[in-house]
Amino acid sequence: MTAVLPERSTAAPAPTTPAHVRTDACACGTCAAAGTGAADLLARLASAPGGRAAVVAGDRRLTFDELRAEAAVVAARLDALGVGPESVVALCLPRGAALVTAIIGTLTAGAAYLPVDPALPADRRRHLVEDSGAHLVVTDGTEGSPVSGVRAVTAAELTATPIGDPAPSPYTPVPVTGDTLAYVIYTSGSTGRPKGVEIGRAAASLLLRELEEAGAATGEGARVGWNASPSFDASVQQWTRLCRGDTLVMIDEETRRDPSLLAAFIDEQALTDLDITPSHADPLLDLLTRDGGPRPLTLLVGGEAISPALWDRLAAAHRSGLLRALNVYGPTECTVDATAGWIDGPGEPHIGAVLPGLRMRLLDERLAPVGPGESGELYLAGPRVGRGYRRRPGLTAERFVADIAGASGGRMYRTGDRCRLLPDGRLVYLGRADGQVKLRGHRIELPEIEAALTRVEGVAEAAVILGEDAGGTASLIAYHRGGDATALRTALSDSLPAYMVPSAYVAVDRFPTTPSGKLDRSALPTRVDTPAEEEHRAADGNGTDGLNGRAEELIARVWTQVLGAASIGPDDNFFKLGGHSLLAIKLVSRVRAELSVALPVKAVYAHPRLRDLAAHIEELLAARDA
Repeated sequence: MTAVLPERSTAAPAPTTPAHVRTDACACGTCAAAGTGAADLLARLASAPGGRAAVVAGDRRLTFDELRAEAAVVAARLDALGVGPESVVALCLPRGAALVTAIIGTLTAGAAYLPVDPALPADRRRHLVEDSGAHLVVTDGTEGSPVSGVRAVTAAELTATPIGDPAPSPYTPVPVTGDTLAYVIYTSGSTGRPKGVEIGRAAASLLLRELEEAGAATGEGARVGWNASPSFDASVQQWTRLCRGDTLVMIDEETRRDPSLLAAFIDEQALTDLDITPSHADPLLDLLTRDGGPRPLTLLVGGEAISPALWDRLAAAHRSGLLRALNVYGPTECTVDATAGWIDGPGEPHIGAVLPGLRMRLLDERLAPVGPGESGELYLAGPRVGRGYRRRPGLTAERFVADIAGASGGRMYRTGDRCRLLPDGRLVYLGRADGQVKLRGHRIELPEIEAALTRVEGVAEAAVILGEDAGGTASLIAYHRGGDATALRTALSDSLPAYMVPSAYVAVDRFPTTPSGKLDRSALPTRVDTPAEEEHRAADGNGTDGLNGRAEELIARVWTQVLGAASIGPDDNFFKLGGHSLLAIKLVSRVRAELSVALPVKAVYAHPRLRDLAAHIEELLAARDA
């Protein structure tokens, strides 16, 4: 069934400003709800118009009545399987209607959900399920439970009604409090293994209310794109929009990766709200604004710092009414978004003001407040601070510390981010105070990658930094003493998410050290112009010799420009040469420009070897000419 789309407005909504700033003495309804947990997401979902589209996923369309009915069946079945408050249900499902139903059904049963992206390596999925102590795993049926002894059920089994069974009676949601666990999301860990962040019900509910107050959620009947990985905390901000009666539109992986397809999808599906990282917003912005017409579209830009150049482009589009752009920032530990600010003027990029469910502290190394205009580490306190790390009391005590200026027993989260406060109350992000980096919207602890590298046989020492590839694109660079680059890439691909696998590998005889004998990261080159020799040597050993035909020669030339490789052969692999999603977009754009052929980004993933991609392009050219 094809979704029926609403009429499009020709005027962009007028920008608004955050309407509320929380103080310690605040007694508004939003802040009071955080203390009592009274404002539950499910209560708001129950009042959404029944016939309105709740979820659109390809040709499948679920109304709110259908979503609530399916979720009630899921909750009843989970209840029968012993799931209840504080139980964790691992959802190993791709983005789609089944995932949404499973999330709402799990919460209705009083339990918490753990998103496990099926695209993660098997070892990573196994660790998440084991470490979380999940009660059971819900899959799409393509494989069983990642962990022996943990029961697996399919999403279809949870929603199916056997023939002849009477219609299920209405299921009453299990009573919960504001502190009852809502979800667990794992982030990269500085100790070498990922850590699970626990978030309660009231915090998730407050997130939605505060984004509404900040103007981030458009009017009634909004159509919200879900493009985040289920394992990424931005997905929480996206699916909770259902609870205000908005329609959730699933964006498949092919469309998400390709700016041209995504721009067309935004128009075809009449999207009004889209959360996106700066890396993906950059190529998309030109496509959205090239026709000069306004769109009723709000871009929530977050996940990493916005460059001054992109800031100015977004601000120009915002001021001209072509679209609205809001910069959002926040750690997973404080329920997704902690600050928000409109990108509406030139000048220094900022991350906006703190949202009302949180309170800000800018402190120095002695936990003393810094003066106006001075930099300090950002601490966040208030009802949206998470419960801590799953089964990690020591780490929880280290990062969730006593609130020095709040009520007795209050806690604040140490973000590790350095910021400076502007006179108008907005914050400027200055960088990290530790080994964490942000890359294409993903939060990455470099020590976790280094720990994985040193577990590879033959590697005596390793260091990973965030640098640039030959094209100036931010990339991870691995320096290693011992080990083979190809073997290292293979080993990391088997244990880490793709976004944590470095693009370049540099063998060194010894690492630079500080006078005290510690690793001196600042002395490691932040730009690698040519991949390691074993990574880009042509298969036939003769550089670019052996190329056959116009398409192979063109691709080799473009790869040389995009990847900075000195020699390219027909059997070389784009991703083994250091390619990644953003470079794939550049590759596709240049091929389209030179050959006038509609090459999708997914073709690079399907045909990463030069010879195979060239053959695919030749087929596209033949079809076009025919």
